[in-house]
Amino acid sequence: MPDVVVIGGGASGLTAAGFAAMYGADVKLFEKMPRVGRKLMITGKGRCNLANACDISEFMQNVPVNNKFLYSALNNFPPFEIIDFFESRGLKTKIERGNRVFPVSDKAVDVVDTMRNFAAENGVKIIHCEVEDILIENGRVNAVKAGGKIYKCESVIIATGGMSYPRTGSTGDGYKFAEKSGHTVVEPKPSLISLESPDSDCKALQGLSLKNVKLNIFTKSGGKVYSDFGEMIFTHNGISGPIVLSASCNMRDYSSGYSAHIDFKPALSYEQLDLRVQRDFKDNINKAASNSLNKLLPKKLIPVVLKRWGISADKKCNSITKLERRALVDILKDFEIKISAPGPLSEAIITSGGVKVSEINPKTMESKIIKNLFFAGEVIDVDAYTGGFNLVIAWTTGRLAGESAVFNEK
Repeated sequence: MPDVVVIGGGASGLTAAGFAAMYGADVKLFEKMPRVGRKLMITGKGRCNLANACDISEFMQNVPVNNKFLYSALNNFPPFEIIDFFESRGLKTKIERGNRVFPVSDKAVDVVDTMRNFAAENGVKIIHCEVEDILIENGRVNAVKAGGKIYKCESVIIATGGMSYPRTGSTGDGYKFAEKSGHTVVEPKPSLISLESPDSDCKALQGLSLKNVKLNIFTKSGGKVYSDFGEMIFTHNGISGPIVLSASCNMRDYSSGYSAHIDFKPALSYEQLDLRVQRDFKDNINKAASNSLNKLLPKKLIPVVLKRWGISADKKCNSITKLERRALVDILKDFEIKISAPGPLSEAIITSGGVKVSEINPKTMESKIIKNLFFAGEVIDVDAYTGGFNLVIAWTTGRLAGESAVFNEK
């Protein structure tokens, strides 16, 4: 029976440990936090969006970074099999908007309990202790050092996560192990993160949540890097929300400058919105322009739009020119926010970057540099949009690493 050590008790680590043990390995899982699954507990606002009910081709479209690396892992454990896995272990699931899969209970703790029980029932020994080093001899792993003790093993699976939400235990340990063993680590950066702006309008709009808007992200040179419809929110120093988080996955070089362009009324063409504004002005013909926008815009947005419009709030609707009206439509269809930086890495939902995929065998998750050293989950340079896709990456790479650690040629 092979001895396998898994470092990290998150989604990918619990999966790797459980499957390795299920196939006959003697598995020790090291987790430095008092409980496993700490980051899982806070995903999906505590509800845990555990997967996305889509086929593999659609899944690949939602992975902007190194998606081809995942083909083998996904075919080995596709999204619908992941859902079946949880259902077979007594966790009832439901599918919500965007094919997002949640536990029926809406409790992330039920997902954590399911995975911890899966590991425990297959004989995984969970040791709450920090791994200090991975010991390598003649190009292959042969032990780990933890708590001052040496634990001999035949394989090691690094599933330590990234560097986001460090209070959950994701402090970049895996990157250190990878670099020390000769691997290249692509610089870790925040992904699925809010965006910061120097624009004072964001502070004025803080807390304003918008639905069914269109967001476009452009580079300084005018190239479009992202476009989608959905929900967003203004923060004290920028913008956030589902479409903003997904946009951040496509933004790499903030030094060159980005701008966000919001269409508040994407369901209406420019001409249709112009006609709508004309009707509102006509209905309020003798009233101030500021009072004509109440049915069109949220109350909090009106003073900011008026400021950008440059029209006096007291100006009567019957005195607004066609040119001025069109200028208002321009603002509503293309509300620009300058983007200066992503939010801090510690607040990112996931970490972009990690162990370079060209140094990992995609069919086994084994290192191409060190024999019997495997990687799984967020520590690898692969990340996806919001919607359950990143947890699918964790489950699939975790399972493949766990199985490979047992069946790989030693």
